[in-house]
Amino acid sequence: MAVAGNTPTASFMTKIGKMQSAGYQLCKIAQEARGESTDGLADETHGHINSAGCEGMATTVTAAHHSIWRYLYDSMHATQKPTSKLKFVTIDKESNTRMLWRREEFLRICSKEELAEKAQDIEVTIPVKKSQETRYNLDPGSFFVNRFWGRRPDRVAIDEALKIVYILELKRSTDRDEGS
Repeated sequence: MAVAGNTPTASFMTKIGKMQSAGYQLCKIAQEARGESTDGLADETHGHINSAGCEGMATTVTAAHHSIWRYLYDSMHATQKPTSKLKFVTIDKESNTRMLWRREEFLRICSKEELAEKAQDIEVTIPVKKSQETRYNLDPGSFFVNRFWGRRPDRVAIDEALKIVYILELKRSTDRDEGS
């Protein structure tokens, strides 16, 4: 059965009484292979299956994410006008914000201290995820700025003439914290 091109998930099938458990089987297999308990499996939803948090699909989802980024990056770079001062900073390895701000071109835009102050104001408005609660409880005073410095943007573009750094992040409406 497929509706609008979608295959029903275990979560949906459980909801309509066609399955007994909404737990995702690929996650169950991965946990069993590690000898872990399969209690409290994530529900099989489209959001979970399409997230890197899904143990059964993480490699595939991550590869798709990188493939899409390569295409977007190449398209943006190809359509850039010759007079543009925008420079795409290639991140060969995933790099966090702290590492980026060690580079001279970023420090010319603003200091680490200025950025940390602004980041703190924004980060406190973003809820603490369940997976971050332990770190938050250890040091609530520095948690938010440390979370900012640890962020790993997909790509970064910089316009030194206008003193603007563009953080480019690819997200879908189905990306969300699954409580892990």
